[in-house]
Amino acid sequence: MERLVERLEKAVERLEMVCQRPGMCEDGSSKGVAQYVQAFDALLAGPVAEYIKISKEVGGDVQKHAEMVHAGLMSERALLVMASQHQQPAENAFSSLLKPISEQIQGVQNFREKNRGSKLFNHLSAVSESIPALGWVAMAPKPGPYVKEMTDAAMFYTNRILKEYKDVDKKHVDWVKAYLSIWTELQAYIKEYHTTGLTWSKTGPVATEGSKSPSAPQAGAAPPPPGPPPPPAPAPTSSNTDDSASRSALFAQINRGEGITSGLRHVSDDMKTHKNPALKNQGGPLRSGPKPFTAPKPSCNANNPSPKTSPKAPALLELEGKKWRVENQENASNLVISDTELKQVAYVFKCTNSTLQIKGKINSITLDNCKKLGLVFDDVVGIVEIINSRDVKVQVMGKVPTISINKTDGCHVYLSKNSLDCEIVSAKSSEMNVLIPTEGGDFTEFPVPEQFKTVWNGQKLVTTVTEIAG
Repeated sequence: MERLVERLEKAVERLEMVCQRPGMCEDGSSKGVAQYVQAFDALLAGPVAEYIKISKEVGGDVQKHAEMVHAGLMSERALLVMASQHQQPAENAFSSLLKPISEQIQGVQNFREKNRGSKLFNHLSAVSESIPALGWVAMAPKPGPYVKEMTDAAMFYTNRILKEYKDVDKKHVDWVKAYLSIWTELQAYIKEYHTTGLTWSKTGPVATEGSKSPSAPQAGAAPPPPGPPPPPAPAPTSSNTDDSASRSALFAQINRGEGITSGLRHVSDDMKTHKNPALKNQGGPLRSGPKPFTAPKPSCNANNPSPKTSPKAPALLELEGKKWRVENQENASNLVISDTELKQVAYVFKCTNSTLQIKGKINSITLDNCKKLGLVFDDVVGIVEIINSRDVKVQVMGKVPTISINKTDGCHVYLSKNSLDCEIVSAKSSEMNVLIPTEGGDFTEFPVPEQFKTVWNGQKLVTTVTEIAG
């Protein structure tokens, strides 16, 4: 890692020396390095180098993840150099040029999935959720807002890190600041040089998959001959990755360009519900709230079929150390965890159309990427977290102090009489309902607000729940 940082520093020094020579960096010609490539090198030497340095100090999985992030940024730099010296290619050729970046994004996200037991899982998740921001090169006409959207996706985990280490280890707080500054600086960079999309050269040959881009110039000498392009990425695997990892599949849709609308059909006036109110009742009940963002699943390509499909992940229900792992269960209606201890936690991942009962007192429970799951538990002394899930029902038989709902669409929480003082924290979620027990043994349903109104009262912002009739 030290050598990596030293190489970055030396590369920037060489660029500065070369740019002092006449006619080398004044424009984007092939005689020197384009201005926007220089600016990207400055980003690598600034925020990125700081992030890599602190990641090395943190060590472990964070350091390995940082090396993968750096590899993705270098693949992006190679594309920028190519764009500065080539004219914009056709859609199919551009898709091939994007494969190295897409491969790096997928690698970063796969690393997180393979290390779910890591003590630094929040760090890995923050990076994994935001790394699709590297795909801005395929976005038009608003690549900057796309980067911001991906950065916001990391905030849930970076806030966790800050809360956990704020008064414990300042190094992790600095890590969060350094990492987020990469994307902040990248947004400013895009705004200045690529406002409406990746800027291509007006002269030179048209870029193709076999186009070559030069490496960094040597000090006191002309740029060396072009080197080989990055190796192409493998064909996409099947859609058996979770929703957060599938965001890299967005590349496949983006790269179609104008052709992305070719599959849409024209909607005439007699088919529009706002002009024909009678149609509103023909399609079933309307949704009551927004649906969390999910990227489209990668589609099969008839011309380039995947050489093999990933095997289905095995179903698990086992105790690993102090963690109960319940993973990849499907159509299992009688899952039970009974031999529990106070120090144990339960992690339920990617379970579908199943029910799970946890008996006794346990420290915490996390539901991640679950669909149509029913959870019944006795007592939790910490927190119950529901993340990236859909249509889940949670019933408390004893007590629980806090229930957190994040990026979840459809969640019913049944409280017991002993848990009425429970705090329910929600973010980026919809269709949430809390059911309160009555004296007769039934439940009364109360919706959790999803819409708010914020006003300035002259001194501060005041936010209140918005009540919408109808």
